[in-house]
Formats: sequence, structure tokens, C-alpha cells
Amino acid sequence: MRKLSRRSLLYGSAALAAAGTLGRPYIANAAGKTAHVWWTQGFIAEEDAAFKKVVADYEQASGNTLDVSIIPFGPMTQKIVSALTSGDVPDLMQNFNSAFTIVPQNAWNDKLVDVSDVIETQKSHLHPTAFLSTQYYNNVTKKRSSYLVPDRASVLPFHTWNSLVEKAGFKISDAPKTWDAFWDFFKPMQKELRGKGMRGIYSLGLQATTTGPADGNNMFHYFLNAYGGNRIVTPDGVPHLDDPAVKEAVVKALTYITTAYKEGYVPPGALSWNDADDNNAFHAKQILMALDGTISIELALYHKKDQYDDVVTMGLPHDNAGKPVASQLLVGGAYIPKGAKNVDVAKDFLKYMIQPKVSNEYLKAGLGRWLPPIAESAKDDPFWLDPSDPHRSAYVRQGVLGPTVPNYPSFNPGYAEANAQQIWGGAEADVIREGMTPQAAAEKALNRLGAILAKYPIAAT
Repeated sequence: MRKLSRRSLLYGSAALAAAGTLGRPYIANAAGKTAHVWWTQGFIAEEDAAFKKVVADYEQASGNTLDVSIIPFGPMTQKIVSALTSGDVPDLMQNFNSAFTIVPQNAWNDKLVDVSDVIETQKSHLHPTAFLSTQYYNNVTKKRSSYLVPDRASVLPFHTWNSLVEKAGFKISDAPKTWDAFWDFFKPMQKELRGKGMRGIYSLGLQATTTGPADGNNMFHYFLNAYGGNRIVTPDGVPHLDDPAVKEAVVKALTYITTAYKEGYVPPGALSWNDADDNNAFHAKQILMALDGTISIELALYHKKDQYDDVVTMGLPHDNAGKPVASQLLVGGAYIPKGAKNVDVAKDFLKYMIQPKVSNEYLKAGLGRWLPPIAESAKDDPFWLDPSDPHRSAYVRQGVLGPTVPNYPSFNPGYAEANAQQIWGGAEADVIREGMTPQAAAEKALNRLGAILAKYPIAAT
């Protein structure tokens, strides 16, 4: 990806005078200090506007200055990795995927500042899964602690074109309530729609990709959970790769995904999709439905009301035995690298930002693309469950009010390395391209995963 030059955003007195204070800072004697902040550019303009307002409000309330660089997602990841490698770091970093890519290994290697004191200010308000997602193992101190301050969360809902379902002669309300039957429900629609002139459409937006970085892994883990394999790594960081239930779940997940691909229900190019390609395929109506993180698919159409209203957002069906499936809650947030020169201001800003009122207003201004990590916000503010916006309300019911589990890299940093190697996408490719059986591909993938996790032994605590 082409690296874009960063844009430093300094806010003058006019902006500060216009900003309203939503909460008070925690430092009374830090006036005049400056912290350097790297923040990831939003996917919609409203997200950046919301963050700028939080910064302006904080500066007005505290007397501190935040020298903020807002940087696109791809270049930001490269920039953070380079900074942590060289030691030339800002005071605060934030990136959407860092919680399950960058933070696990850097917490393990003792390169991040412990932010337990920041978390403690709102621990009683944090969603339990969001709190668990901040707890990483430090191999120097030999214990878990908080190295990430969660400012957002997300899950993977289903996104479906209602008009295409009806054009195919079906109704979404008739969709089955169990996992395999739900996916199977959409398959015959492909033939019907192609018979009506939509020759390039596919039923299922399954991201059977070896490219990454995130969507293919996330999708596979939802299948894994639906088939009963959530104990592949437990919260103590211990892998259970020999557990028969885990092995069976991996085989079932590989079988369903690869069979749907080989039967022609998934676009051939899905094997090399990146995280934007499934969104683009959905908007182009190349795919009828997708399981994909956040409601970015819908919000990209926010100013196109007819299309926005045509998309149906749905939570997860039950597993094949009729029991609820827990969504993996993907937490995003900020962290402080060791070597930061103004840790006190960075922590003060984070304490300010995660106050329930401040956090809630920030996420609302971003149109609800990200879920609040503070559960009471979703319950107390009508915005989140407003029935006039069925996308947001379905998303919140799934990710905040429904059952959730943390992402595996917070349990063991080796899982972040495994995700980076696209182990599950590789296993899918082994079945699709190399002709392996799902059983053989599962065994190969589990052996690869085991070898990686063995490099990260975690002491019992």
C-alpha cells in the first residue's frame, strides 16, 4: 500500500472556545504539557470529526496540548511497528487491530507501559469481555496486566441484500435459526438470481483468504465457535489442540467453508481477498450476504438511503444444536510505548476519553460503527437501540447485550503470530487448491499452531 504523509492536527484557541467540556481530566498540575499522539484515520469522515472534538474538549479542560497525527490504517500499522522496533516512539498509539496484532507480542516483551491505573478508573463500567481483552501476559514480569485501554469494540454481524433475497423468491424472515441451515438457506438464491440476469452473483461472501490481515481469521473463528471449538486456547493462555471437541470443530469449519467454495457459492477471487474486498464485492452486489466485522458495510451507504435501508443486519443464529453462539468481541484501543516522554499526559487523556459520557458521545458521533466497551451506554442511551436504525440496534444486541468471548491473542501472544501467518486461510487453500481432505488440512494447521504457541509458555497464575 502506498504510504501517505501524515497530517498533524493542532487545535487553536477558536476551536477550543467552541468546544464543550464533557468530563474533567485527572491531572490538576499538568498544564502546559504536550503529548504526541498517533491515531488511526476513521473509515468514514464522521469518525475523525468525533475524535477531533474529543481532543479539543480535553485540551480546553486540561490546559495540555495533544499534537495529533491522524494516519490511514495501513501506513499506521507499518509506522507503529517501525517505531517500536527503533525506540523512536510517540506518547500514545492507537490502531484498530493492535489489540490482536501488535499489543500481544509487545506486552510479552515488556515494551508497553502498564495502564492498569487507567483501566481502574472505569473498571466497574467496562463490559466484562472488553476488560478481559485488556489483560496480556508479560514474560518479564511473569504476570498478566492491562496494556491496552479499550475505546471501542466490534463483532461480526451478517449483512444481506433484502431486495435480492426477495428477487430470488425468498423472505429473510424465513431464514433458519441454526448455523448450517442459516448459511444453506442462501445457496439456492444464487441460481434464481442468475436466471434473472445477475450472472455474476454468488450466494456467500465467505473470506476463505490467505491474504488477510483480519477478515479471514475472524470469519474462521466464528465458525470454530459455532462448532464448539472455543476452548482452542483458554484464558490462562494454555492451548488445547488435542481436545477432540476442538479438532472436530476445526474439521467442521474447514469442511463447510471449503465445500461451499468448491460448489461455486463463493467468488473464486475470495482466496486472495484483503479486508476491503468483501465489502467491495457486497456493494457491487457480487455477493448476496456476508459475515463481516462492524457495520461499515452499511455505513458506507449511509448517505444513500435506498441502499442503506435495503441492507438487513442480523446477529448470529444458534449452533446446530440450537444453543446460542458467543460472538468474539474484537476490542480496539490505545496503548503507551515504553520510551514515551509524557506518560502522565497520555494516561490523563486516556482516563478522560474512557469516561462513560465522553466515550459514548465519541462513538455516537462516529455513527455507531464501533460498539461501546461500556455496556451501560448501550442500555441507557436510546441511540444504540433505536428501532428506526435496525442496523445499529441489531449490532448492539449481538455485541453488547448478547454472549461474547475475547479474542485468542489476548490469552496467548502466539495466536497473534499464527493469525499473521494466516494459518486457517492456508488450511482452506490446502483443501481447495491442493486437494487435501479437511481432516488432513486440520491436522497440519493445528500442528503449525502448536509449534507457534510452544514459543510462548505462560506460567500458571
